[in-house]
Amino acid sequence: MTEGRAVTVDPAARRARAGGGALLAGLDAATQAHGLAVPAGLVSHTGVGGLTLGGGMGWLTRKFGLSIDNLVSAEVVTADGRVRRAAADEHPDLFWAIRGGGGNFGVVTCFEFALHQLGPVVQFGLFFWDLDQGTQALRLAREITAAMPPDINAVIAAVNAPPAPFVPPQHHLRPGYALLLAGFGGASGHARIVARIRDSLPPLFDLVTPMPYVQLQQLLDEANAWGMYCYEKGAYLRDLSDQVIDIITGHVPRKSSPASVTLLYRLDGAYSQVGDEQTAFGGGRSPRYAAFIVGLAPDAALLPAERRWVRGLWEALHPNAIDDGGVYVNGTSDYSGDQVRRSYGPAKYRRLAATKAGYDPGNMFHLNANVRPA
Repeated sequence: MTEGRAVTVDPAARRARAGGGALLAGLDAATQAHGLAVPAGLVSHTGVGGLTLGGGMGWLTRKFGLSIDNLVSAEVVTADGRVRRAAADEHPDLFWAIRGGGGNFGVVTCFEFALHQLGPVVQFGLFFWDLDQGTQALRLAREITAAMPPDINAVIAAVNAPPAPFVPPQHHLRPGYALLLAGFGGASGHARIVARIRDSLPPLFDLVTPMPYVQLQQLLDEANAWGMYCYEKGAYLRDLSDQVIDIITGHVPRKSSPASVTLLYRLDGAYSQVGDEQTAFGGGRSPRYAAFIVGLAPDAALLPAERRWVRGLWEALHPNAIDDGGVYVNGTSDYSGDQVRRSYGPAKYRRLAATKAGYDPGNMFHLNANVRPA
């Protein structure tokens, strides 16, 4: 048993055990001490539990899959007070459900993950273009992300430039488009893509440097600091068609808060090597982009404008979304109406509801993206 926020690592077995309260920062630090890593999210103060139970996307998703694809077992305290081990060979129905079904089935007090050799140093590149270069930038990002080798991953962002030392002062907080590129193999493959980006569409500024993997995992921490008011919606897109690009570039300038962002993750490779029905994950496993539309405001009075902006962009993108009955539950804060049912699709939701009836028939665990017991 691993308690609280503690993380223990068995480097020989390539296993890590993380307490239910552990944060990604602790998980990354403990595993990187042995040159190992767990596929996880992009913000280090994220909780391991919430991220994993919903799925867990991040820099390593193309290379090693989602967090749930690397979950070996979990210790779960269910509504009746019993402590159960959920794994492929023990309570397999519960193990299926907690891999994507969120906190509907109990309190997970310990996660056991398989580990992968990685780091400690990775390659990083950030490229930033002005708003009026949006169409060109997104088309270039489409070309880059469609042909990336497994050791490379990228995040496409509509974002305001950070007031960071590497950003020229005249561009601080400037709205535009960014491509974040991470390389986990040899430096030469990353360098070739960097050269292609610079030659194809010279950015307003860029940053290309090797960095520790733990630093890569902390790059977005400040922009996602606690204390902001947030409203978020997401969708899966089959590709970045010209129509999708036109929608994004048409809506991005309408946001009010410099903190609000749109992020696009490329999902393929190891992500697509897991069958749709192998886990409860909300979304199909065919190659796609995950869109995160995040409205952030420092003051509650400013949030309604960001909420309208998020909903407007989401509604415009919705006709282009993949209609496979799934939405990533970690990528939305709107659980109203039948959103949760639509997040999983009819078949998965029925199976989740039946499992919920077995482990939490009274719906004790309901302050979440709630699945009601069948």
